[in-house]
Amino acid sequence: MSSSPVDPADPVFRLHRGGKMAVASTVPLTSREDLSLAYTPGVARVCEAIAADPTLADDYTWASHTVAVVTDGSAVLGLGNIGPRAALPVMEGKAVLFKQFAGVDAVPVCLDTQDVDEIVAVVRALAPSFGGINLEDISAPRCFEVERRLDEALDIPVFHDDQHGTAIVVLAALRNAATLLDRKLGDLRVTVSGAGAAGVAVTKMLIAGGVNPDQVVVCDSKGIIGRHRSGLTGTKADLAASTNAGGREGDVTEALRGADVLIGVSGGQIPEAAIAGMAPGGIVFALANPTPEVHPEVAARHVAVVATGRSDYPNQINNVLAFPGVFRGALDARATRITDGMKVAAADAIAGVVAESLTAEAIVPSPLDPRVAPAVAAAVAEAARRDGVTR
Repeated sequence: MSSSPVDPADPVFRLHRGGKMAVASTVPLTSREDLSLAYTPGVARVCEAIAADPTLADDYTWASHTVAVVTDGSAVLGLGNIGPRAALPVMEGKAVLFKQFAGVDAVPVCLDTQDVDEIVAVVRALAPSFGGINLEDISAPRCFEVERRLDEALDIPVFHDDQHGTAIVVLAALRNAATLLDRKLGDLRVTVSGAGAAGVAVTKMLIAGGVNPDQVVVCDSKGIIGRHRSGLTGTKADLAASTNAGGREGDVTEALRGADVLIGVSGGQIPEAAIAGMAPGGIVFALANPTPEVHPEVAARHVAVVATGRSDYPNQINNVLAFPGVFRGALDARATRITDGMKVAAADAIAGVVAESLTAEAIVPSPLDPRVAPAVAAAVAEAARRDGVTR
């Protein structure tokens, strides 16, 4: 008989015992009058009002401040396809972060299916209970299709955090790194290592934020993506058509030759020699967790600014800087979707929090900085109104 994987003395297991969240009432239930108002017969009047005017659900239910955190368990953290039940602690954690940093209520929804049609159908059916949908830990390329179809079908914001949360914080960090080094985004030669969900979103976000697409080279496990590659479909075909204008070919070492920036979102290891081949005064974001594509201390021998996805090194590129404020702002504005303009506004707000105190070790705020979520929420809400996507 195998031993249990649980160590009751481990503080991690002690903290998780019983789960990390619960439902709490916001109204008193101490008298018959309380019951008659919160439930029958009083609640019927609210139901009838919403039936007559569905927009009243925003004012008289929790929908205006609640999102669903939806996963199929197919790409959980660095653990891979561990399934919906094993993914639940992560989704609970995400929900707690929503509440702690932005006052947004969130409900974990772990689906026992990895079929795109079924995921879309289930989420569409659940949508009336929520003001937004946060897709989480769904593997590429299915995640692109799931998000696209839900975004088209629903009149509430849909946001795949593994794509866009990462991309928003990367743009914020790169904007500040460029400012620190007296560089312009449009002049930077950028290599993105990884063409999965995060890599695709980061590439699109950087371009939306001002990076020249002709100066971007994206690599996957087979090397540089470009028009020279046959058999590319979907998002990789789009990347080949919109980036790598110089037609570079080869592996990631070749892609980094003379590059100003490396954005690592692949998990694959990059040799020190490749980093040494970058242009002087470079920038490395090695974001794979727990093992960065290149060790930050190694990267620091050759470049001016280094960031990782880890909390034990400076400049942590952490999604918690983005998603709580993004949803808070979208909910406050009663947005029907999340636009590129809202994402760029979120990145600018994150960058702005530390814009007056930049150093090579502090190009983004701490994930615990209480200024971040309110700044992001305000910027996102304003952008939603500007983009005309509010109810």
